[in-house]
Amino acid sequence: MSTPLTLVTVRASLAAATALSVFGPVPAALAAASPQPSYVALGDSYSADVFVRPWDAGDGCGRSDRSYPQQVAAALDLDFTDVTCGAAEVQDGILGPQPSQKLFGPPSVAPGGGWPQKPPQIESLTPDTDYVSVGIGGNTLGFGEIVTQCLTRGRDTLGFGTPCKKYYTEGDGRAWLAGKFDQLDREYSQMMTAIRDRAPQAQVIVVGYPAIVPHSSGCSWGTFTQLGTVAKGDMPWLDSVERELNDLLSRQAAEHGATYVDTYGSSVNHGVCEPAAEKWMYGVRDDLTGTGDQTDSPSELCRQIPGNGEACTFVHPNASGADNQAVQVRSAFERLRVKSALR
Repeated sequence: MSTPLTLVTVRASLAAATALSVFGPVPAALAAASPQPSYVALGDSYSADVFVRPWDAGDGCGRSDRSYPQQVAAALDLDFTDVTCGAAEVQDGILGPQPSQKLFGPPSVAPGGGWPQKPPQIESLTPDTDYVSVGIGGNTLGFGEIVTQCLTRGRDTLGFGTPCKKYYTEGDGRAWLAGKFDQLDREYSQMMTAIRDRAPQAQVIVVGYPAIVPHSSGCSWGTFTQLGTVAKGDMPWLDSVERELNDLLSRQAAEHGATYVDTYGSSVNHGVCEPAAEKWMYGVRDDLTGTGDQTDSPSELCRQIPGNGEACTFVHPNASGADNQAVQVRSAFERLRVKSALR
């Protein structure tokens, strides 16, 4: 569809024509297109969008071609470096190397000898970097371990009560979880300072986590395309942990002059308990989404998880979830570019 000729467009065209008539042709060197802004994406599996087809099967990070960093870079024509990696933590991933034993793919079954250690993601930043997105924190907090505890405790109570909430608010898990939040807060601040030191001119975007279980009404106990054996009574508490995590990320972004991107609010009606056509989040074991027929050979641990889903996706954004992340992050990029142009 052609763009209508507006008064603003006419005035701009007249101004350009006047400039050419007064000053003559623009030299070829100045007429050349400005260089592409450089963009580096840092983050964990929610930024790599693991298990969304097609993914890179070459290094154990599982980066999807449909991940939000990939989509944003292509849409905005950015000079792009993607070092996101599944299972990355703030220390073991961004600030420091990600060891071989913390690389889980897909492919979930590593080649003989395991995947090679990954260098610190932060080393990809330079003083010339224009944009940085960072989506990290869940693994440092131990969110996967929390979900595993909830699965186990919900199984042992046959889905009755709130065994996981009780463990983390009244039992041995209380001090552990408080310590994890303190650790994440401390390490995140160190990371944000390090990002600024290595890329002092960059616009930094902190990406929050999308909604997993904001509404438990559609969840069925024992359904592994949802949350498996997590007790339904524990789901509101699990959601509160994710919201507390996002609050920490938002606060850190504000304290370090970065832009926070909320992906939770836009996804609240598309959590893991919604019907398959409406959910933007994989369950514990689920059918793969995306383009093509790529699949994942199950690990030994995955073989022990019931259900008939194609892969042990263990609660990550599916293709629709990755698309929504891309919409939210692209919008933030565009606002920053407009703001920069007005300076």
